[in-house]
Formats: sequence, structure tokens, C-alpha cells
Amino acid sequence: MTNGMNAVTHGQQETELTDKKAIAAAFGRAAKHYDKAAAFQRRVGHRLLDKLPAVTPMGSRALDLGCGTGYFTEALIARGYQVCAADLSVEMLAQAELRCGSAATYLEADAEALPIDDNQFDIAFTSLALQWCGDLSLPLKELRRVVKPGGLIMFTTLSDGSLHELSQAWREVDQYQHVNEFLSPKAIKLALAQAGCPNHALEFTPVIMQYNTAVELMKDLKGIGATHLQQERKAGLAGRKTIQALERAYDEFRDENGQLPATYQVCFGVIIND
Repeated sequence: MTNGMNAVTHGQQETELTDKKAIAAAFGRAAKHYDKAAAFQRRVGHRLLDKLPAVTPMGSRALDLGCGTGYFTEALIARGYQVCAADLSVEMLAQAELRCGSAATYLEADAEALPIDDNQFDIAFTSLALQWCGDLSLPLKELRRVVKPGGLIMFTTLSDGSLHELSQAWREVDQYQHVNEFLSPKAIKLALAQAGCPNHALEFTPVIMQYNTAVELMKDLKGIGATHLQQERKAGLAGRKTIQALERAYDEFRDENGQLPATYQVCFGVIIND
């Protein structure tokens, strides 16, 4: 029985490792043109930045986890933080370093196993990165570990119902999954409890982006590297007829201004570390 359990655990570890490599590769491919497609990420990240304390004490250290191309690393530096920019993708880190240079330090890191000593940071900032983790409680535990007692952990993640228009349109076209599933608010709260984060505030807010076509939206998703699915999907690229069928199905959502909405259900979280 023990050997069987070990085999299952080993198999799960291999799957998780493969999954993380695939995620890193997807974001790596997107690194050089990420910023052109990142309007949604910036909109959400700026709202999270607004929740930071108004005054930054001298010498405060910040971890920007899932830093991407360093856009918010730069914003944190501008607010007076000494920033460590961390990401799973070395290509993203290279872009962050091009942006911020020696004003930050850079770290290739898995959010579920941070190569960082305890109590190193006054704040951790992570926007739209944690939804790629298989178990949300794991990165939250790691962030609690590396942030000083009394420090802040500030995060955003996607919750269920995100991109429901795209998901529904695809269901009209084929039986394959094309959109990731995200945690429910209840599951996010459970993860916080499992991570030992009783002192927190959560805000669940829809953020709606507008597009002219479904293809525009999918190009943005590809442009930010958000094309890796946790579940199996149909192999190969969608053909012309498939895309035309998708556009017809998505057109049912077109609003009075002629735009196609893409609704993201965003969880904004602030944790006071204890």
C-alpha cells in the first residue's frame, strides 16, 4: 500500500512539474510582446496598488511575485520600495530587468516553494499570478512565511465565472474546454483559512474589457501567455470555420455600442500577516 501511495504521489509531482514548465513556457513565449496585450492586467494591478499604504517607511522591502515584465515592479520602486521581482519565467525576468535595471533584484521562483528566507519583506504584491497554482493555500503559506509579522500580503486572482461569455460561445461550437476553470469565492476563502490567514479583507469585483471580435480577445489571451489550460483540450489550432462559428456564437453578447464584453471575476485580497 505504501509503495502504491508513493507511486501516486510521485506521479502527481511529475504532473505538477510538467504543468509548471508548460505555464512558464507559455508566459516565456509571450514575454517580448506581453505589454501590448496587458491592458486588463494593468487595470487590475493599479486597483491593487491603490490599496497600498499611502506612506512607504524608509527601507521597506517588497516582493513582486509573478512580476511579468516588471511593470508593477517599476511602480513599487517609484513608491519607495526596495523590490525583489520574482517570476517562474526567466524570459519574463529578462524583460523586467530591461525595464527596471539595477533598481530591483530578480529571482526565478515557484510561488509554491519560494527560495527565500523567512521574514524578508514588509509587503508582498502579486497580481493575477496565483490562479496558475494548483492549490491556492500553498503560495499563500509561502507568502506568509517570507513576509514579516505585521506586514501586508496583497493579491488578486480570478474566480469562477471569469470569461463566461467566451466559455459559453465555445460551448456552441464544440465539446472541448477552451477556458480555464477558476476557484469559487468559497474555495478562495477556504484556501485562506488553510493557509492560516484569519486577518484578511476580500473584494470580489467584475472587471469588463471590450473587444471588437472574439479573435481580438483570444489574441490578447495568447499575448499575455494565458493559453495554458489545467485540463486537457483539443490539440491543434482552430480552423477558419471553427473561428467563424465562434464569432457567430460570441456575437450574441454584443452590446449597444457594438462591443463584445469579456468579463473577469476578480478577487482583490489584502492580508495582514500575523
